[in-house]
This record gives sequence, structure tokens and C-alpha cells, in this order.
Amino acid sequence: MLVRDPLRDPAPLVRRVYAYVAYRIGDGPDAEDVTSDVFERALRYRDSYDPRKSEPIAWLIGIARRCIVDAVKPGAEPMAEPPAEAAPVDVESEAVRRLTLRKAVAALDGRDQELIALRYGADLTARQIAAQLGLRTNAVEVALHRALGRLRDALEQPRLEAVPVRLQRSVRV
Repeated sequence: MLVRDPLRDPAPLVRRVYAYVAYRIGDGPDAEDVTSDVFERALRYRDSYDPRKSEPIAWLIGIARRCIVDAVKPGAEPMAEPPAEAAPVDVESEAVRRLTLRKAVAALDGRDQELIALRYGADLTARQIAAQLGLRTNAVEVALHRALGRLRDALEQPRLEAVPVRLQRSVRV
């Protein structure tokens, strides 16, 4: 039986895996290292990929979840920061928005953080997440709906509102 190569078109897969990893541990060199580890393991074990069980991205996210566990130092919590976007026009308000969102996501429990990272970081569907976590699709849809509701509630809490920071320049003449 000829098995389809799960890594035959790696560019979109790399972007999605990196986005998921960055959602979980933060953007930057650590996320790049974990993403590299994911693809190194995928290359090593590509013969074990079974297209009947999952799509390539779901298989890679499963590997990424294990790589994140290996990469996160004991006692440290994975971050829940969304991946970087294009440079915004208003840098200050964008920074405040991202910090507020980061705090709100960090206030959620680990399961909610994982569901949000799988859905919005890895861009997986509820069906793919269900296969990844061994759950039923409707259970994932309900859990995602509730996690987003808790995220909305956390964003509306006054204690998570960002305090504007004034940057002062020292002018030397």
C-alpha cells in the first residue's frame, strides 16, 4: 500500500505548527526550536504516519504537544500569547490589547488554554481537535464555546484592564 507522504508540502504545515507552538510557549527562538524538533521527529517517524487516522496537521500537532512538554522547564507554565501579526499602526494600543489578551488567556485553566491554542494557534477544526484529544466533536465544540465565554468574561473583568504606561524620554542637550 502506498502511503501518502505527510510532509510533501511542508510550508503551510510549518506555519501552522509554529503558530500553535507560539500560542503555547510564546513567540520567538524557543518556538522556533520546538517547531524544528517537531519536524525532526516527523521526518524520523514519517513511516508511522497513517492517513486513515488523521490529517498531516493533526499528526504534527500531536508531535508538537509532546515537544512542548519536553521543552517547558519543570514548574514553568506555557505562555498563551497569540502569534505576532503585521506591525500595527497604533503600536501602543496594540501592545495593550495583546497584553490584556495574554493575561486573560493565562487566567484560564490549562484545558481551556489548550483548546484555544489548538483552534486558533494551530487552526484545527473541532473534528481535528476531537481526534487529537480523543473526544467527540460535539464535546469539543461545547468546550470551545465555554472556553471562549470564560475568555470573554476574563477580558471584561476590571482587574485585567491594562493600565496605560507613559514612556518618558530623557532628552540630553
